[in-house]
Amino acid sequence: MTDEPAPDALADALAEHASYLAVERGLRPNTLAAYRRDLRAYERFLRARGVTDPGRVPATLVGEYGATLRDATDDDGRPRFAAASVARALVAVRSLHRFCVEEGRAGADPTEDVAGPRVPAGIPKPLSEAEVDALLATARGDTPTGRRDRAMLEVLYASGVRISELVGLDRADLDVDRGLVRAFGKGGKERIVPLGRPALAALAAYLEQGRPALTRPGRAAAATGDALFLNARGGRLTRQGVWGLVRAAGGRAGLGDRVYPHVLRHSCATHMVDHGADIRVVQELLGHASLTTTQVYTKVSAERLRAVYRAAHPRARQSAGRGDKGGR
Repeated sequence: MTDEPAPDALADALAEHASYLAVERGLRPNTLAAYRRDLRAYERFLRARGVTDPGRVPATLVGEYGATLRDATDDDGRPRFAAASVARALVAVRSLHRFCVEEGRAGADPTEDVAGPRVPAGIPKPLSEAEVDALLATARGDTPTGRRDRAMLEVLYASGVRISELVGLDRADLDVDRGLVRAFGKGGKERIVPLGRPALAALAAYLEQGRPALTRPGRAAAATGDALFLNARGGRLTRQGVWGLVRAAGGRAGLGDRVYPHVLRHSCATHMVDHGADIRVVQELLGHASLTTTQVYTKVSAERLRAVYRAAHPRARQSAGRGDKGGR
């Protein structure tokens, strides 16, 4: 017997969200610590009101939490939290609830219509095409793990799959003849994603000359589930394992801490939009439930457009008062 309470839906969601922020989004330690602090406070608020399921949080309760933060004062009657702190706390709350919707843990986002200080959505910072080439060039070894790493990086960039989707792939999900892979996204949603020739060639080399060497005959099939990507011990490659391999490749390419698995997803989407892909096609490729989520990549391209314009147009950098002197 144990006196510890059984896990509930809220605890499970918070744990999965924390893993998502660390592994999928690659947030820095200080940012992760801030999210944890803010969400622990939110968890205490919910539990004090008997709420243990994030799918049953009404918008009125989220609004009440925001008001509690804004109205809190110290012993001298001064605001306890700065406006920026309140904004940051609500960003954490929104992130949790949006994650729950995308993962199928909740049917609606209770933060959607709650008024409060909003922080503009950050624009992903993709790698340039030359930087992607440099990254892929770091994985050209003929060893089993080298072939695996090359195939893994090629698939991440070619398909835009999430790291959790990549490690969940089985060999049966790959259709080499048709150049397709079946990915299972958030909430267990299935989608079919095309792969380009370089990714297919890297996968073929890995399956023929890499994966067989990593397979351990004595390992129970249940331990790997016929996983596509194996670690050096013959087990299914984990999210943390992929994270470390991608970061190491980024270091070898001289890209420092700019590289993590999700940046290849950003880069895939951005480069497709840059080359004229329809935004709804990119939405389908990435498995976004809402087009709004995908539209952030059009902002990336707009930023690039402005940068090129400022650099190339002869009048883009002139001050407002400098007209043509001979035009009077």
